[in-house]
Amino acid sequence: MSAHGHGQGPAANQMETGVDVRERGANQQLSDRRLFMQLQVFTGADADKPLVAALESSRIDAVLYADVNDPRGVAVLAFAEDPSFLATGLRIVLGAEPFAALTRRPEFTMLGRTYASGFEADLADWLLERPRRTVLNPAWPWAIWYPLRRAGAFARLAPAEQGAILREHGTLGRAYGDADHAHDIRLACHGLDTHDNDFVIGLVGRELHPLSHLVQAMRKTTQTSEYLQSLGPFFIGRVLWQAPAKA
Repeated sequence: MSAHGHGQGPAANQMETGVDVRERGANQQLSDRRLFMQLQVFTGADADKPLVAALESSRIDAVLYADVNDPRGVAVLAFAEDPSFLATGLRIVLGAEPFAALTRRPEFTMLGRTYASGFEADLADWLLERPRRTVLNPAWPWAIWYPLRRAGAFARLAPAEQGAILREHGTLGRAYGDADHAHDIRLACHGLDTHDNDFVIGLVGRELHPLSHLVQAMRKTTQTSEYLQSLGPFFIGRVLWQAPAKA
C-alpha cells in the first residue's frame, strides 16, 4: 500500500470496522508501513571477526555492537518492515554458528516498531528511512539503548497536558540532534516485550559523553521526573560493523 493508504485490503477493512491502525503524519498522510527493530545481546564472544563475517554473508539489515560493559559481550540490532523476519531470517542467523556458541542475555532484549505522532512532514521517511540512516551512519558509532514504561497517571492526563509534557521532552531531544550531539530512534513496544514496556529508545552519536549528558538532562523533564514507572536496563555499545546503507 502507498504511503497515502490508497487501494483495497487493510485500508478498506479499517474503514468498514472503524478500527484504523495506520500511521498518520501531517497533511493527511497515511501509511500501513513501519519498521520493526530488535536488539539481541550476547556474552562469551572470543573474537569479533567471525561474527562480522556471518552478518556480512547473511546480507540482513543489522548493526553489530561491542558491549562496553562486558569485554566479551556483543549485541545485534536487526530491523525489517516484516516482523516475520525476526522469527525466520534473523532466527536462522543467530541460531547458527558463530552466534550459537554465545550466551544470550534475554534481560537486554528489546523490540519495538516505528510510529508517528501525527506531525511528521514526510511520513514514509520518518517511519522507514530515518531510523535506518541513523543506526547505519558510520559517523555515529556510539549507542545507548533502553526501554521505558510510563506511569498510568500519564494516560489519565488531558490531551493538552500530555502534549505540553511531550513537547518539553521533544524540544530537548531536538536541540541535541541539531547540535550533532545525539540522534534518537523512538520505537513503540506495547505488548512486544516480557516487561510490558511502552517504548524503546536508541540514542546514537559521535561520542559517548553527549549521549549520557542527554539522559541526564532528560531527568529534569516532567515526563521523566513525574510520569515514568520504569527505565532501563541500559545497553551501551560501540559499532563493530554496520550493514551498508542504501544508496
